[in-house]
Amino acid sequence: ARDGLPGRPHEASERSDMKHFQEELGDLKHRLLEMGGLVESAIYRSVLAVVEKDAEQAQQVLKNEARINQIEIEIDEFATRLLATQQPMAADLRFLTAAIKINSDLERMGDLAVNIVERALSLMHEPVIRPAIDIPQMAKLTESMVRKSLDSFVRSDSDLARTVLLSDDAVDDLRDSIYEELLSFMQKDPSKVEEAYERGAALAHEKGPEALLHR
Repeated sequence: ARDGLPGRPHEASERSDMKHFQEELGDLKHRLLEMGGLVESAIYRSVLAVVEKDAEQAQQVLKNEARINQIEIEIDEFATRLLATQQPMAADLRFLTAAIKINSDLERMGDLAVNIVERALSLMHEPVIRPAIDIPQMAKLTESMVRKSLDSFVRSDSDLARTVLLSDDAVDDLRDSIYEELLSFMQKDPSKVEEAYERGAALAHEKGPEALLHR
């Protein structure tokens, strides 16, 4: 306090409110990272279901879908409450609005993992049409993009964000390469068109993390 006088009560209250708000922002970041971990796991398991024809992994993705949906609702309600009650400054306002959009993107990526699993289950008893070497690599890059995107967001790390952009180009290249191989395979063996189409449809869902690049 100035001139030896005690600080005004409302100043102490404002400091306390600000501290509490920052703690809540930290909690929001933690929840987003938890959500990202669940989605990353869903991507990993869904691709195993395709490549390894692993029904157990497929069922685990379907089982975890409810948790992803629930935490998406919790994050949305939490962030919306902070927006409505805390009157955040410009930087925090941008963070909260971006968090809400990212949360929605993550939930959608969880849905895409379920779509991949549904494709995998439809192919479960079909013979493997070719060694799926590039698909696991594509999935690995995608998982990394999810993790790095969220880490760069919660840490405000622009350098890390730039590495995600490079990975996005690599995923595009792998996707295009696999599509070309599948097209060639269908042309050589028309009897496998349906299975190749299903695999191509599953690959289309690997581009979910691209939405995070624009937040």
